[in-house]
Amino acid sequence: MLCQICGEQQATVHYTEIANNKAVELHLCEDCARKKEIIDQSGNFSMADLVKGLAGFIGTEDEEENLKCDNCGLLFSDFRKTGRFGCSRCYKAFQTELEPLIKRIHGSTKHVGSVVPPKHAKEVQTLSKIEKLKIEMEKAVQREAFERAAELRDQIRKLEKRIKK
Repeated sequence: MLCQICGEQQATVHYTEIANNKAVELHLCEDCARKKEIIDQSGNFSMADLVKGLAGFIGTEDEEENLKCDNCGLLFSDFRKTGRFGCSRCYKAFQTELEPLIKRIHGSTKHVGSVVPPKHAKEVQTLSKIEKLKIEMEKAVQREAFERAAELRDQIRKLEKRIKK
């Protein structure tokens, strides 16, 4: 399929925009998609475009106009235009506005993990076991079961040495 704009190159970007409850599909080459700012220079979909498209679901621009990061001074309205934060504290400053956006994109606001690459699986399992043993050790100390707490401490040290190697 050829690009719907230039009609010369192969369409590699397939973009659907919904406006007034009507879906409009565009089949574009990368050059035309960049010109329309659908993808960025590296060929990835524009985060700014995604934010603009989804921001309508989370409130009006008037409500967001005065939201500002106390650390870097970025306005939420500027984030909506660029899709980029000014600093790491912007996540906290705009948390209320971001949660519905993140939920809409990912289906949840909680990270549930992903598949662990096989070469790191043992290390991840060991780290998980260490965390469980630490919790169990704290409970043993609270119960004043100090012998059990010492056994758990020794197990933890042994596992931590294994990871360092």
